[in-house]
Amino acid sequence: MATDKELNDFLQNVERRAFKQAVYAVRKDESALDIVQDAMIKLAEKYGDKPAAELPMLFQRILQTTILDYFRREKVRNTWVSLFSGFGRGEGNDDDDFDILASLEAEQGSAAAESSADQVERAQTLRLIDDEVQKLPTRQREAFLMRYWQDMDVAETAAAMGCSEGSVKTHCSRATHALAAALQAKGITL
Repeated sequence: MATDKELNDFLQNVERRAFKQAVYAVRKDESALDIVQDAMIKLAEKYGDKPAAELPMLFQRILQTTILDYFRREKVRNTWVSLFSGFGRGEGNDDDDFDILASLEAEQGSAAAESSADQVERAQTLRLIDDEVQKLPTRQREAFLMRYWQDMDVAETAAAMGCSEGSVKTHCSRATHALAAALQAKGITL
């Protein structure tokens, strides 16, 4: 059974990685912070009595579920906003030129503040990168994602993959070189 100190240490170590993962998924810092906080609270409340070795897998599952819940809530919220957006105009309001999008200002630095061309270009680049990551051999992809996506150190990655630290370094090196070459061939320089 995990002690309070072990649980606290685990949560401190995983916080930054979880935040990066949530931000990548939802693209909003504030929402990502809420998601990570909710996941941490759920882990502490429901699984704080589990062995310390089980905490990483449990937390990852809780985090993914919390992210999915966020998207479900957003979908429902957007559906209701769409359904009721027409009710803002009463019968006496003949303002046919009203445009809700024109009345909203995009927050600087947010995806909404980008031009459509920039959003499409960013989405295409991310899709190309994701496609190339998926083409990597399994062990290289695992090592690459754990080290650079989940921000795990070499020792943690080696333990999770069941191999030596040298193997992790080799897999990561090969993955980064393969990705760089593939992306450069497609005109993407990072």
